[in-house]
Amino acid sequence: MINFIVCDDNSEVRQNVADTIGKLMMKNQLVYKVHLFSDYDKSFKKVLDEKLSCKIYILDIEAPSASGIDIARKIRDTDIDSIIIFLTSHNELGSVLLQDELMFLTFICKFNDQEKRLESAITKALQMVGVKQAIRFDDRGSIYTIPLHDILYITRDSIDRKSIIVTDYTEYKIGKPLNEIMELLDERFKQTHRACITNMDRVRVVDKRGNTILFDNGLRINLLSDNYKKELRVG
Repeated sequence: MINFIVCDDNSEVRQNVADTIGKLMMKNQLVYKVHLFSDYDKSFKKVLDEKLSCKIYILDIEAPSASGIDIARKIRDTDIDSIIIFLTSHNELGSVLLQDELMFLTFICKFNDQEKRLESAITKALQMVGVKQAIRFDDRGSIYTIPLHDILYITRDSIDRKSIIVTDYTEYKIGKPLNEIMELLDERFKQTHRACITNMDRVRVVDKRGNTILFDNGLRINLLSDNYKKELRVG
C-alpha cells in the first residue's frame, strides 16, 4: 500500500493535493491511502512514527506549530527511504532546502503551476517506489506493493486456503500458494516450516530447542520445524 502523508494548513491546498493524488492513482490501480493534516500536531506525529509501507510525504514548509524542514529532519533521523516533497508559498526558500541534506524529491511553489508540478512529482515518486525491492500481487483487481523489508513471514491458512503475508503494520491474504510466492522473493527469505517462509533479515533469535523465532520488532512465532533448521544461518 502507498501511504501519502500530506500536511498543509490551507484546506483548499490540502483538498487540491488529495484530488491530484486520487486522479493519478486511479490510472495505475495501486492500493493507497491519503493521510491529511492541517498542522504538525500529535496526530501527524503519530502517523510519522507508525511503520507504514511506502510513505510519500507532501509537506508544507510553513505550518502553525512547526517548519516542514524541521519535520523532514526528524523523518530522516530514522527513515532514509520515504519520499519527501515540499510545498511552499515562498519560492526563495528553495536555496535554503538545497543547503540541507534532506534527500527530498523536489519543492513546489503553491503559486507556480502547483497542480501540474505536483502531478509530475508524484509520478516520479511512484516510479521511485517501484524501483525498491518489493513483492507485488493482484487481489480482486487491486494491485498490492509490499517492500520485502517490511515482510516478517508468510504462512498458510489451511481453512481459507490462502497465504498470509505478515508485515509490521498489517496482514494480507492472497490466493497464491507458498511455493509460488517463494519464487517472487530473494535470498533473505528461507523456509522455516512447511507452512512458513521467514524473512531472515528481520530475525533476531532462532531458538532451535524451543522451535521459535523472535523478530526484531518483538514478535515471536513457533513456525520452526526440524526439517528446516539446518538451512538457517541464525542460531
